[in-house]
Order: sequence, then C-alpha cells, then structure tokens
Amino acid sequence: MCDDFSGYKACFELGVTEAGCLAHARRKFHELWVNHGSQVGERALKFFAELYDIEREGRDLQPDERRRRRQERSAEVAKALQQWWQQQRALVPEGSATANAINYSLKRWDALTRFIDDGDLPADNNWVENQIRPIAVGRSNWLFAGSLRAGQRAAAVMSLLHSAKLNGHDPYAYLKDVLTRLPTQPAGRIEELLPHRWRPGAAV
Repeated sequence: MCDDFSGYKACFELGVTEAGCLAHARRKFHELWVNHGSQVGERALKFFAELYDIEREGRDLQPDERRRRRQERSAEVAKALQQWWQQQRALVPEGSATANAINYSLKRWDALTRFIDDGDLPADNNWVENQIRPIAVGRSNWLFAGSLRAGQRAAAVMSLLHSAKLNGHDPYAYLKDVLTRLPTQPAGRIEELLPHRWRPGAAV
C-alpha cells in the first residue's frame, strides 16, 4: 500500500495499475442532489444506477462472463455518461460544486472505467472500506499509542486480528492460541501461525 505521493509514484513505476472507485465519484453527485437539488446530480445518479444494476445482475458470474457483460452493457452506459458530463461541464461555471464533481470523474475516467475490461475488478472499493471502517473511526485513539514503536506494534496486532476475522476465525481464540504456542513454535514454522494458515488446536 502506498501512503504518500512518492510511494504512489514508485508503485506506478513498478507497473501497478490504478483502479478507480465508482462509489467515490457517485458520492459527489449524490451530495449535489441532496444538498442543492441539482438536476445534474440527479441525472448522474441515474447513470450510476444503471451501472450498478448491471453489476448486481453479474455478481454471480465467472470473471470472463462478467467482463463480457460489462463490455456489452456497461461500456455503452459509461460512454454516454462521459459524453454527457463533457457537455455539462461546458455549461457550468469554473469552481462551482458541479464543476468540481464533474472534473473529479473526468480526470479519473480511465481508472473509474477500468473494471469494464477486467472481470476480476470490483466497480468500487466499498467492501474494503467497510472492512477498515472500525480502524478509521478510531484512528484518533491511535495517536496516543505512546511512541512510534508502540504505534507500529499496535498496527501489527490490529492487522493480525483483522486478518483472522477475514479468514473466518474468532480473533480472541486466534490470539490466545498463538500467544500460547509462540514460545515453543519452531522459527522455521512460524508462518503456520499466520491467520490464513492457522488451524485451531494444531499441534506444535
């Protein structure tokens, strides 16, 4: 994960490809509609609704089938949305909330539509955001870890516990077992204690 500008630059130089999040783009137009009754916001939401309808219909498909469906249907909707945004952008004043919302999406267009040509990519990263929300909500508390080293250790522990949850384990049972076995676990087999390899009650 790249957490600063130089890190992002390095990631792209190594061949990492950006995949945008439709939900982030949609959110800006939802705010326009809710807060200002914007017709542009309302119309944009209808385009997004079409794209998400296609995603729901293809949720259980294999990646290749999902990609074909997206190319046949989502690509057409996305192209119409892009053209409409370009038309609307010429009609709204620079610096307005509507202009900013349109600019955000048009500048990221390639990344936002990358999912259309890759059946393995999600259209948004809502699932990931939901997984990290507990940490994000409590991040002000992490400022009081005591020191940089303590903060790094806390991050490592939270990563382990959350990885345990993602692998279907009870975090308490996982941590209790690992801490019990850790003193006698052979160094060459330490990876057996990682969440994706751990088995409850496994012999040391």
